[in-house]
Amino acid sequence: MERTPKGLRLHIGIYGRRNVGKSSLLNALTRQQVSIVSEVAGTTTDPVEKPMELLPIGPVLFIDTAGIDDVGALGALRAQRTRQAIGRTDVAILVAEAGEWGPFEEDLLAEFQGRHIPAIVAFNKADLGTPPADVLDRLSAARIPHIRTVARSGEGIDAFRAALIAVLPEDYLNAPALVGDLVPPGELAVLVVPIDLEAPKGRLILPQVQTIRDLLDSDACCLVVKERELRAALERLTKPPALVVTDSQAFLKVAADTPPGVPMTSFSILFARFKGNLETFVEGALAIDRLRPGDRILVAEACSHHPVGEDIGRIKIPRWLRQYVGGKLEFVHVQGLDFPDDLSPYRLIVHCGSCTFNRRNLISRLAKCRQAGVPISNYGVTIAHSLGILERALSPFPAARELYRRMQVRR
Repeated sequence: MERTPKGLRLHIGIYGRRNVGKSSLLNALTRQQVSIVSEVAGTTTDPVEKPMELLPIGPVLFIDTAGIDDVGALGALRAQRTRQAIGRTDVAILVAEAGEWGPFEEDLLAEFQGRHIPAIVAFNKADLGTPPADVLDRLSAARIPHIRTVARSGEGIDAFRAALIAVLPEDYLNAPALVGDLVPPGELAVLVVPIDLEAPKGRLILPQVQTIRDLLDSDACCLVVKERELRAALERLTKPPALVVTDSQAFLKVAADTPPGVPMTSFSILFARFKGNLETFVEGALAIDRLRPGDRILVAEACSHHPVGEDIGRIKIPRWLRQYVGGKLEFVHVQGLDFPDDLSPYRLIVHCGSCTFNRRNLISRLAKCRQAGVPISNYGVTIAHSLGILERALSPFPAARELYRRMQVRR
Protein backbone atom coordinates (compact mmCIF):
# COMPACT_ATOMS: atom_id res chain seq x y z
CA MET A 1 0.00 0.00 0.00
CA GLU A 2 2.87 2.38 0.81
CA ARG A 3 4.16 1.97 -2.75
CA THR A 4 0.87 2.76 -4.48
CA PRO A 5 1.70 5.39 -7.13
CA LYS A 6 0.64 8.93 -6.32
CA GLY A 7 -1.51 9.03 -9.45
CA LEU A 8 -3.74 6.23 -8.11
CA ARG A 9 -4.30 7.80 -4.68
CA LEU A 10 -7.34 9.80 -3.62
CA HIS A 11 -6.07 13.39 -3.25
CA ILE A 12 -7.50 15.13 -0.18
CA GLY A 13 -6.70 18.85 0.02
CA ILE A 14 -6.87 20.87 3.25
CA TYR A 15 -7.65 24.57 2.75
CA GLY A 16 -8.42 27.64 4.83
CA ARG A 17 -6.96 30.79 6.29
CA ARG A 18 -3.69 30.96 8.17
CA ASN A 19 -3.61 29.62 11.70
CA VAL A 20 -7.06 27.99 11.67
CA GLY A 21 -5.54 24.58 12.45
CA LYS A 22 -5.13 22.97 9.01
CA SER A 23 -1.84 21.32 9.92
CA SER A 24 -3.18 20.26 13.33
CA LEU A 25 -6.17 18.66 11.65
CA LEU A 26 -3.88 16.77 9.25
CA ASN A 27 -1.76 15.54 12.14
CA ALA A 28 -4.89 14.41 13.99
CA LEU A 29 -6.29 12.61 10.93
CA THR A 30 -3.01 10.82 10.20
CA ARG A 31 -2.11 10.31 13.87
CA GLN A 32 1.37 11.57 12.95
CA GLN A 33 3.30 14.82 13.19
CA VAL A 34 3.22 15.34 9.41
CA SER A 35 3.15 19.14 9.38
CA ILE A 36 4.82 21.67 11.66
CA VAL A 37 2.32 23.28 14.01
CA SER A 38 2.91 26.76 15.42
CA GLU A 39 0.95 29.66 16.83
CA VAL A 40 2.72 31.84 14.24
CA ALA A 41 0.47 32.43 11.24
CA GLY A 42 1.87 31.27 7.91
CA THR A 43 3.98 28.35 9.18
CA THR A 44 3.01 26.20 6.19
CA THR A 45 4.55 27.67 3.03
CA ASP A 46 4.46 25.18 0.16
CA PRO A 47 1.86 22.37 0.05
CA VAL A 48 2.89 19.44 2.23
CA GLU A 49 1.97 15.98 0.92
CA LYS A 50 1.40 12.93 3.10
CA PRO A 51 0.67 9.57 1.43
CA MET A 52 -0.98 7.05 3.70
CA GLU A 53 -3.64 4.36 3.93
CA LEU A 54 -7.00 5.55 5.23
CA LEU A 55 -9.31 2.63 5.85
CA PRO A 56 -11.71 1.73 4.39
CA ILE A 57 -10.86 4.11 1.51
CA GLY A 58 -7.39 2.75 0.83
CA PRO A 59 -4.37 4.74 -0.40
CA VAL A 60 -4.81 8.51 -0.16
CA LEU A 61 -2.64 11.61 -0.45
CA PHE A 62 -3.28 14.43 1.99
CA ILE A 63 -2.25 17.92 0.80
CA ASP A 64 -1.76 20.52 3.54
CA THR A 65 -1.73 24.01 2.01
CA ALA A 66 -0.66 27.50 2.97
CA GLY A 67 -3.28 29.95 4.21
CA ILE A 68 -5.33 31.41 1.39
CA ASP A 69 -5.24 34.79 3.17
CA ASP A 70 -1.43 35.02 3.21
CA VAL A 71 -0.19 38.58 2.67
CA GLY A 72 2.68 40.33 0.91
CA ALA A 73 4.49 39.41 -2.30
CA LEU A 74 5.69 36.07 -0.90
CA GLY A 75 2.28 35.41 0.61
CA ALA A 76 0.66 35.92 -2.79
CA LEU A 77 2.96 33.26 -4.26
CA ARG A 78 2.04 30.89 -1.44
CA ALA A 79 -1.66 31.52 -2.03
CA GLN A 80 -1.12 30.87 -5.75
CA ARG A 81 0.44 27.48 -4.94
CA THR A 82 -2.56 26.75 -2.75
CA ARG A 83 -4.99 27.49 -5.58
CA GLN A 84 -2.93 25.34 -7.94
CA ALA A 85 -3.41 22.42 -5.57
CA ILE A 86 -7.20 22.71 -5.97
CA GLY A 87 -6.82 21.44 -9.55
CA ARG A 88 -5.68 18.02 -8.30
CA THR A 89 -7.96 17.75 -5.30
CA ASP A 90 -10.53 14.92 -5.28
CA VAL A 91 -12.01 15.86 -1.89
CA ALA A 92 -11.61 19.30 -0.29
CA ILE A 93 -11.50 20.00 3.43
CA LEU A 94 -12.29 23.62 4.30
CA VAL A 95 -11.04 24.47 7.77
CA ALA A 96 -12.44 27.53 9.55
CA GLU A 97 -12.27 28.70 13.13
CA ALA A 98 -15.55 27.80 14.78
CA GLY A 99 -16.51 31.40 15.42
CA GLU A 100 -15.31 32.92 12.16
CA TRP A 101 -16.69 32.74 8.61
CA GLY A 102 -16.23 35.32 5.88
CA PRO A 103 -15.33 36.04 2.24
CA PHE A 104 -12.29 33.73 2.21
CA GLU A 105 -14.38 30.74 3.22
CA GLU A 106 -17.23 31.68 0.86
CA ASP A 107 -14.84 32.05 -2.09
CA LEU A 108 -13.14 28.73 -1.42
CA LEU A 109 -16.43 26.91 -1.06
CA ALA A 110 -17.71 28.48 -4.28
CA GLU A 111 -14.58 27.37 -6.11
CA PHE A 112 -14.97 23.79 -4.87
CA GLN A 113 -18.59 23.76 -5.95
CA GLY A 114 -17.75 25.30 -9.33
CA ARG A 115 -15.24 22.54 -9.96
CA HIS A 116 -17.63 19.85 -8.65
CA ILE A 117 -15.21 18.87 -5.88
CA PRO A 118 -16.90 17.23 -2.85
CA ALA A 119 -16.18 19.34 0.23
CA ILE A 120 -16.36 19.02 4.01
CA VAL A 121 -16.21 21.94 6.41
CA ALA A 122 -14.29 21.53 9.65
CA PHE A 123 -15.16 24.17 12.25
CA ASN A 124 -11.94 23.81 14.21
CA LYS A 125 -11.12 25.17 17.67
CA ALA A 126 -14.74 24.45 18.59
CA ASP A 127 -13.81 24.81 22.26
CA LEU A 128 -13.19 28.51 21.64
CA GLY A 129 -16.21 29.53 19.59
CA THR A 130 -19.49 28.59 17.92
CA PRO A 131 -20.14 28.51 14.15
CA PRO A 132 -22.64 31.16 12.94
CA ALA A 133 -26.15 29.70 12.84
CA ASP A 134 -26.91 31.09 9.37
CA VAL A 135 -23.77 29.48 7.96
CA LEU A 136 -24.74 26.12 9.44
CA ASP A 137 -28.19 26.44 7.90
CA ARG A 138 -26.78 27.23 4.46
CA LEU A 139 -24.31 24.35 4.62
CA SER A 140 -27.06 21.96 5.65
CA ALA A 141 -29.32 23.20 2.84
CA ALA A 142 -26.48 22.64 0.34
CA ARG A 143 -25.84 19.18 1.84
CA ILE A 144 -22.24 20.04 2.67
CA PRO A 145 -21.07 18.03 5.70
CA HIS A 146 -19.79 20.15 8.55
CA ILE A 147 -18.11 18.88 11.70
CA ARG A 148 -16.96 20.68 14.84
CA THR A 149 -13.43 19.66 15.77
CA VAL A 150 -10.70 20.40 18.25
CA ALA A 151 -7.72 19.05 16.33
CA ARG A 152 -5.20 19.39 19.15
CA SER A 153 -7.23 17.14 21.46
CA GLY A 154 -8.73 14.86 18.79
CA GLU A 155 -12.31 15.91 19.50
CA GLY A 156 -14.57 15.32 16.49
CA ILE A 157 -11.88 13.55 14.46
CA ASP A 158 -13.73 10.20 14.30
CA ALA A 159 -16.89 11.93 13.07
CA PHE A 160 -14.83 13.89 10.59
CA ARG A 161 -13.19 10.72 9.26
CA ALA A 162 -16.63 9.16 8.79
CA ALA A 163 -17.83 12.24 6.88
CA LEU A 164 -14.77 12.04 4.67
CA ILE A 165 -15.58 8.46 3.70
CA ALA A 166 -19.19 9.41 2.95
CA VAL A 167 -18.33 12.07 0.33
CA LEU A 168 -16.03 10.02 -1.89
CA PRO A 169 -16.50 11.20 -5.50
CA GLU A 170 -18.25 8.93 -7.97
CA ASP A 171 -15.41 9.10 -10.49
CA TYR A 172 -13.06 7.74 -7.82
CA LEU A 173 -15.34 4.90 -6.77
CA ASN A 174 -16.11 3.98 -10.39
CA ALA A 175 -12.96 5.05 -12.20
CA PRO A 176 -12.61 4.23 -15.90
CA ALA A 177 -10.86 0.97 -16.67
CA LEU A 178 -7.28 1.00 -17.86
CA VAL A 179 -7.30 -2.10 -20.06
CA GLY A 180 -9.18 -4.87 -18.26
CA ASP A 181 -12.46 -4.16 -20.04
CA LEU A 182 -10.76 -4.63 -23.43
CA VAL A 183 -9.39 -8.13 -22.75
CA PRO A 184 -11.86 -10.78 -21.53
CA PRO A 185 -10.81 -13.14 -18.71
CA GLY A 186 -8.55 -15.87 -20.03
CA GLU A 187 -7.72 -13.97 -23.23
CA LEU A 188 -4.27 -12.67 -24.14
CA ALA A 189 -2.86 -9.16 -24.49
CA VAL A 190 0.57 -8.65 -26.07
CA LEU A 191 2.49 -5.68 -24.69
CA VAL A 192 5.30 -4.25 -26.80
CA VAL A 193 7.93 -2.68 -24.55
CA PRO A 194 10.96 -1.08 -26.22
CA ILE A 195 14.08 -0.94 -24.10
CA ASP A 196 15.81 2.38 -24.79
CA LEU A 197 18.02 4.87 -22.97
CA GLU A 198 15.13 6.27 -20.92
CA ALA A 199 13.92 2.85 -19.72
CA PRO A 200 14.96 2.59 -16.04
CA LYS A 201 17.65 -0.05 -15.59
CA GLY A 202 16.20 -3.30 -14.26
CA ARG A 203 12.64 -1.92 -14.27
CA LEU A 204 9.70 -1.11 -16.51
CA ILE A 205 8.13 2.34 -16.67
CA LEU A 206 4.98 3.02 -14.67
CA PRO A 207 2.37 2.76 -17.50
CA GLN A 208 3.70 -0.67 -18.46
CA VAL A 209 3.65 -1.91 -14.87
CA GLN A 210 0.12 -0.61 -14.27
CA THR A 211 -1.14 -2.20 -17.49
CA ILE A 212 0.32 -5.58 -16.53
CA ARG A 213 -1.23 -5.35 -13.07
CA ASP A 214 -4.64 -4.37 -14.48
CA LEU A 215 -4.59 -7.35 -16.85
CA LEU A 216 -3.74 -9.70 -13.98
CA ASP A 217 -6.50 -8.18 -11.83
CA SER A 218 -8.91 -8.85 -14.71
CA ASP A 219 -7.85 -12.52 -14.97
CA ALA A 220 -6.40 -11.93 -18.44
CA CYS A 221 -3.09 -13.24 -19.78
CA CYS A 222 -0.16 -11.05 -20.70
CA LEU A 223 2.81 -11.53 -23.04
CA VAL A 224 5.57 -8.90 -22.97
CA VAL A 225 7.96 -8.54 -25.92
CA LYS A 226 10.24 -5.96 -27.51
CA GLU A 227 9.24 -4.52 -30.86
CA ARG A 228 11.78 -6.64 -32.79
CA GLU A 229 10.30 -9.86 -31.39
CA LEU A 230 6.63 -9.03 -31.93
CA ARG A 231 6.16 -10.67 -35.32
CA ALA A 232 7.83 -13.92 -34.24
CA ALA A 233 5.80 -13.98 -31.02
CA LEU A 234 2.51 -13.52 -32.90
CA GLU A 235 3.42 -16.29 -35.35
CA ARG A 236 3.94 -18.71 -32.45
CA LEU A 237 0.45 -18.12 -31.08
CA THR A 238 -2.26 -20.65 -31.99
CA LYS A 239 -4.91 -17.94 -31.51
CA PRO A 240 -4.68 -14.19 -32.20
CA PRO A 241 -4.41 -11.99 -29.10
CA ALA A 242 -7.36 -9.91 -27.97
CA LEU A 243 -5.21 -6.78 -27.99
CA VAL A 244 -1.73 -5.49 -28.82
CA VAL A 245 -0.48 -2.50 -26.83
CA THR A 246 2.73 -0.73 -27.80
CA ASP A 247 4.88 2.13 -26.67
CA SER A 248 3.91 5.02 -28.96
CA GLN A 249 7.49 5.38 -30.20
CA ALA A 250 7.23 1.97 -31.91
CA PHE A 251 3.84 2.64 -33.53
CA LEU A 252 4.83 2.21 -37.17
CA LYS A 253 6.68 -1.10 -36.76
CA VAL A 254 4.03 -2.56 -34.46
CA ALA A 255 1.24 -1.49 -36.81
CA ALA A 256 3.07 -3.19 -39.68
CA ASP A 257 3.65 -6.42 -37.74
CA THR A 258 0.18 -6.71 -36.16
CA PRO A 259 -2.47 -8.42 -38.36
CA PRO A 260 -5.25 -6.00 -39.42
CA GLY A 261 -7.92 -7.96 -37.55
CA VAL A 262 -6.14 -7.63 -34.18
CA PRO A 263 -7.00 -4.46 -32.19
CA MET A 264 -3.91 -2.35 -31.56
CA THR A 265 -3.27 0.77 -29.46
CA SER A 266 -0.61 2.33 -27.23
CA PHE A 267 -0.03 2.72 -23.52
CA SER A 268 -0.41 6.48 -23.89
CA ILE A 269 -3.80 6.13 -25.57
CA LEU A 270 -4.94 3.76 -22.80
CA PHE A 271 -3.97 6.46 -20.31
CA ALA A 272 -5.75 9.12 -22.36
CA ARG A 273 -8.97 7.32 -21.50
CA PHE A 274 -7.96 6.27 -17.98
CA LYS A 275 -6.73 9.65 -16.74
CA GLY A 276 -8.55 12.11 -18.99
CA ASN A 277 -10.98 12.02 -21.91
CA LEU A 278 -10.00 10.16 -25.06
CA GLU A 279 -12.50 11.96 -27.30
CA THR A 280 -11.14 15.35 -26.22
CA PHE A 281 -7.61 14.26 -27.12
CA VAL A 282 -8.80 12.95 -30.51
CA GLU A 283 -10.43 16.31 -31.28
CA GLY A 284 -7.21 18.03 -30.20
CA ALA A 285 -5.08 15.89 -32.50
CA LEU A 286 -7.09 17.07 -35.50
CA ALA A 287 -5.87 20.60 -34.73
CA ILE A 288 -2.49 19.41 -35.98
CA ASP A 289 -3.90 19.75 -39.51
CA ARG A 290 -4.45 23.47 -38.87
CA LEU A 291 -0.92 24.16 -37.66
CA ARG A 292 1.26 26.47 -39.70
CA PRO A 293 5.03 27.08 -39.59
CA GLY A 294 5.87 29.42 -36.74
CA ASP A 295 3.02 28.29 -34.48
CA ARG A 296 3.78 27.76 -30.79
CA ILE A 297 3.05 24.41 -29.12
CA LEU A 298 3.13 23.66 -25.40
CA VAL A 299 4.44 20.22 -24.41
CA ALA A 300 3.43 19.31 -20.83
CA GLU A 301 5.01 16.43 -18.91
CA ALA A 302 3.56 15.24 -15.60
CA CYS A 303 6.83 13.91 -14.23
CA SER A 304 10.16 15.67 -13.91
CA HIS A 305 12.90 13.65 -15.58
CA HIS A 306 16.24 14.44 -17.12
CA PRO A 307 15.83 14.03 -20.90
CA VAL A 308 18.40 11.80 -22.57
CA GLY A 309 18.99 10.67 -26.12
CA GLU A 310 15.92 10.70 -28.36
CA ASP A 311 13.56 12.04 -25.70
CA ILE A 312 9.97 11.58 -26.87
CA GLY A 313 8.63 14.94 -25.69
CA ARG A 314 11.63 17.10 -26.58
CA ILE A 315 13.01 15.43 -29.69
CA LYS A 316 10.72 12.89 -31.34
CA ILE A 317 7.30 14.57 -31.14
CA PRO A 318 8.69 17.96 -32.25
CA ARG A 319 10.41 16.23 -35.17
CA TRP A 320 7.27 14.34 -36.25
CA LEU A 321 5.12 17.48 -36.02
CA ARG A 322 7.61 19.58 -37.98
CA GLN A 323 7.66 16.93 -40.68
CA TYR A 324 3.86 16.82 -40.73
CA VAL A 325 3.49 20.59 -40.93
CA GLY A 326 6.40 21.01 -43.30
CA GLY A 327 8.07 23.84 -41.47
CA LYS A 328 9.51 25.12 -38.21
CA LEU A 329 7.37 25.13 -35.08
CA GLU A 330 8.15 26.68 -31.69
CA PHE A 331 7.97 24.31 -28.71
CA VAL A 332 7.70 25.30 -25.05
CA HIS A 333 8.10 22.60 -22.37
CA VAL A 334 6.74 22.48 -18.81
CA GLN A 335 7.11 19.71 -16.25
CA GLY A 336 5.47 18.53 -13.07
CA LEU A 337 2.78 20.78 -11.60
CA ASP A 338 3.85 23.79 -13.68
CA PHE A 339 1.20 24.82 -16.20
CA PRO A 340 0.71 28.32 -17.64
CA ASP A 341 -2.21 30.43 -16.46
CA ASP A 342 -2.37 32.07 -19.89
CA LEU A 343 -2.76 29.51 -22.69
CA SER A 344 -3.58 32.00 -25.43
CA PRO A 345 -0.07 32.00 -27.01
CA TYR A 346 -0.40 28.31 -27.94
CA ARG A 347 -2.04 26.76 -30.98
CA LEU A 348 -1.89 23.27 -29.48
CA ILE A 349 -1.04 21.58 -26.19
CA VAL A 350 0.46 18.09 -26.24
CA HIS A 351 0.31 16.33 -22.87
CA CYS A 352 2.10 13.21 -21.74
CA GLY A 353 0.19 10.13 -20.59
CA SER A 354 -0.06 11.55 -17.03
CA CYS A 355 0.78 8.28 -15.30
CA THR A 356 2.04 10.20 -12.24
CA PHE A 357 -1.03 12.50 -12.09
CA ASN A 358 -4.34 11.64 -10.52
CA ARG A 359 -7.33 11.80 -12.85
CA ARG A 360 -8.66 15.02 -11.27
CA ASN A 361 -5.46 16.89 -12.13
CA LEU A 362 -5.63 16.05 -15.82
CA ILE A 363 -9.39 16.68 -16.01
CA SER A 364 -8.74 20.13 -14.50
CA ARG A 365 -6.22 20.86 -17.23
CA LEU A 366 -8.64 19.72 -19.92
CA ALA A 367 -11.26 22.10 -18.51
CA LYS A 368 -8.75 24.95 -18.49
CA CYS A 369 -7.86 24.29 -22.14
CA ARG A 370 -11.53 24.12 -23.09
CA GLN A 371 -12.20 27.44 -21.35
CA ALA A 372 -9.25 29.03 -23.17
CA GLY A 373 -10.31 27.57 -26.52
CA VAL A 374 -6.94 25.85 -27.01
CA PRO A 375 -6.97 22.25 -28.33
CA ILE A 376 -5.15 19.60 -26.31
CA SER A 377 -4.03 16.12 -27.24
CA ASN A 378 -1.68 13.61 -25.64
CA TYR A 379 1.51 11.91 -26.72
CA GLY A 380 0.01 8.69 -28.11
CA VAL A 381 -2.89 10.31 -29.95
CA THR A 382 -0.61 13.02 -31.38
CA ILE A 383 2.01 10.54 -32.58
CA ALA A 384 -0.57 8.22 -34.16
CA HIS A 385 -2.24 11.08 -36.04
CA SER A 386 1.05 12.57 -37.24
CA LEU A 387 2.09 9.11 -38.52
CA GLY A 388 -1.26 8.54 -40.23
CA ILE A 389 -2.36 5.55 -38.14
CA LEU A 390 -4.70 7.08 -35.54
CA GLU A 391 -7.80 5.30 -36.85
CA ARG A 392 -5.98 1.98 -36.46
CA ALA A 393 -4.76 2.94 -32.97
CA LEU A 394 -8.36 3.72 -31.96
CA SER A 395 -9.65 0.29 -33.03
CA PRO A 396 -10.28 -0.86 -29.43
CA PHE A 397 -12.41 2.26 -28.80
CA PRO A 398 -15.39 2.37 -31.22
CA ALA A 399 -16.83 5.69 -30.00
CA ALA A 400 -13.51 7.53 -30.32
CA ARG A 401 -12.80 5.94 -33.70
CA GLU A 402 -16.21 6.94 -35.02
CA LEU A 403 -15.66 10.50 -33.78
CA TYR A 404 -12.33 10.59 -35.61
CA ARG A 405 -13.95 9.30 -38.81
CA ARG A 406 -16.75 11.88 -38.67
CA MET A 407 -14.35 14.74 -38.07
CA GLN A 408 -12.14 13.55 -40.91
CA VAL A 409 -15.13 13.60 -43.28
CA ARG A 410 -16.13 17.12 -42.17
CA ARG A 411 -12.66 18.36 -43.01
